[in-house]
Amino acid sequence: MVARGQLKWVKRCSSRKVKEIVFSLLPIASWLPEYKLKEWLLSDIVSGISTGLVAVLQGLAFALLVNIPPAYGLYAAFFPVIVYFFFGTSKHISVGPFPVLSMMVGAAVVRLAPDDSISTDPSNNSTDDSLTNKRIMVAASVTFLTGIIQLAFGILRIGFVVIYLSEALISAFTTAAALHVVISQLKFMLQLTVPAHTDPFSIFKVLESLFTQIRKTNIADLVTSVIIVVIVFVFKEINERFKAKLPVPIPIELIVTVIAAGLSYGCNFQQRFNVSVIGKMEKGFQAPAAPDTQVFQDAIGDCFTIAIVGFVVAFSVASVYSLKYDYRIDGSQELIAFGLGNIVTGSFKGFAGSTALSRSAVQESTGGKTQVAGILSSVIVLIVIVAIGFLLEPLQKSVLSALALGNLKGMLMQFAEIGRLWKKDKYDCLIWIMTFIFAIVLGLGLGLAASVAFELLTIVFRTQFPKCTTLANIGRSNIYKNRKDYSDMYEPEGVKIFRCPAPIYFANIGFFKQKLIDAIGFSPLRILRKRNKALKKIRKLQKRGLLQVTPKGFICTADGVKDSDDEELDNNQIEELDQPIDTTDLPFQIDWNADLPLNITVPKISLHSLILDFSAVSFLDVSSMRGLKSILKDFVRIKVDVYIVGTDDDFIEKLSRCQFFDDEVKDSIFFLTIHDAVLHILMKKDYSASKFNPYQEKEDKFDFTINTNGGLRNREYQVMFSN
Repeated sequence: MVARGQLKWVKRCSSRKVKEIVFSLLPIASWLPEYKLKEWLLSDIVSGISTGLVAVLQGLAFALLVNIPPAYGLYAAFFPVIVYFFFGTSKHISVGPFPVLSMMVGAAVVRLAPDDSISTDPSNNSTDDSLTNKRIMVAASVTFLTGIIQLAFGILRIGFVVIYLSEALISAFTTAAALHVVISQLKFMLQLTVPAHTDPFSIFKVLESLFTQIRKTNIADLVTSVIIVVIVFVFKEINERFKAKLPVPIPIELIVTVIAAGLSYGCNFQQRFNVSVIGKMEKGFQAPAAPDTQVFQDAIGDCFTIAIVGFVVAFSVASVYSLKYDYRIDGSQELIAFGLGNIVTGSFKGFAGSTALSRSAVQESTGGKTQVAGILSSVIVLIVIVAIGFLLEPLQKSVLSALALGNLKGMLMQFAEIGRLWKKDKYDCLIWIMTFIFAIVLGLGLGLAASVAFELLTIVFRTQFPKCTTLANIGRSNIYKNRKDYSDMYEPEGVKIFRCPAPIYFANIGFFKQKLIDAIGFSPLRILRKRNKALKKIRKLQKRGLLQVTPKGFICTADGVKDSDDEELDNNQIEELDQPIDTTDLPFQIDWNADLPLNITVPKISLHSLILDFSAVSFLDVSSMRGLKSILKDFVRIKVDVYIVGTDDDFIEKLSRCQFFDDEVKDSIFFLTIHDAVLHILMKKDYSASKFNPYQEKEDKFDFTINTNGGLRNREYQVMFSN
């Protein structure tokens, strides 16, 4: 039986849970009811019209990158916006064609549908229709599979993959992709027949083909392209510099398109100058078609890369606006939105999209408040598709290429990142440079994979060779810093404080050990072996009666003792020398820093305590545990006390589970802070207050509480200092 109050509570919880699920899967349900009609509608209308005009032109231009007729770019500018309106979480990005993604889809299209006739004009009458149709189907199938991958990632909630692509990597990759776009558009700007290449070094092969045919350049297309590129660059700079004074950015792309289309039609450029134009644009939509499953098998790698890059770019842009306007975006839901958008777009023979930086900037800067602006921009695209597309038929393709280049200015300006990163972080600068080289030389697909591998390698390199330091006390306070960075430093006699700023694992345990030896000035294992060798000699002298012990030291009555330091040792002898020093059978204690009998030499060390600062050591693996335990045992066996500070309970519990502690390495070596360990050492070694009083100079007594962490135990020591 369930009580009435409990039943109401269960119902209330269930309805709340259902509401949360609906809002999560269908974000429009959360923001549309709260839409401020009077305050936002006018801004969204202005933004939607401006963004829609830009989307039309970019859709046509970026279709050339996919190597399909320009009209299909309008489908890529229409369907993703509709889907994102319902499922997206960003209020400001403009979804649709993106030049980098179009370039990647185009590479897959050319590889799977090679240009048999070496013609780069898929909409020209002389082009083989079957080749054009095949390329359209390949682009649609690649887009469909890309959407499936993104949708699967979103359902599995693995949007976290974006964290493996750093800002430097994304910047360099998009810059390299922009350069690929520039090179690919030159053939349209010069109207040359250049065969497509998708293999490594393809960009150089395209350049070679361009330069060998440079004399065949169509001067009319070249002049038109140069003029438009200059005009677009100038007006975009004006828009950027005077954006605070301009009510809306100057729609320069629309203006030059209208003028260029009018001039081309009125002066009959196609017949007079033999320029390449968009050509026939059919009204309405293509019937949806099932994707080609054979393309799925051949392009799975391309689709995976396109899915990741498209999501990363869109999520990066969306994150900028979410931070600016203080709202939350969901990475996994974004994957679902883009996945569904690409599935629908692929079904209607469009190509994969993401978000273009320039188009999103137009939507935001013209006052767009929500995705209502996005849905209105799709209405503009719809009008072009079903009604006025024929007006763009006389437009030169070189104009579209020039507009595509004009929208790459922001990405090409990212070369300035090299200088900024060099000053801030050399590793990030190296990642940028290598990512750019990989993407240029290997192509976008292989280049991205190589770049991610290199980026992860730099992380390994950073942790494999950490910048270990020796710490000392600043101004006799409880603060300990790198002793090379400060002048007024105090280091207690016989105490070394060593800091490791990175995790310790199998790849860097050897480096850690060597850095520790360099810091303290000797190898504990070498000292241990020297002492055990000396102990064997002392035992021999003592058994022969050749050794007398006096209060002042040893007196050796023998003429000499053979020194066997340089003798070859077998494994058993080495293992024997590595054992703890045992002097229980001798009638005296040995001071290893005092003078020993004749011909018996052992390095003298002043170190009696070593503090390891592990506050930045987030984990140890099993291999490094064995190495660390061996190091600690070597120190313990030569009477150097070792203390570890700054670790958390999970760190110590893991050591316990791995049976790290024994009779030599005990769990009492752990302290919370460096200063606690130092005070414990001073108490243990019975230092006088005249040697170390970090707090005051008056003749008073002070109580110091030392907090220690001994595995699962806590202890307190009271240490009295007086001047």
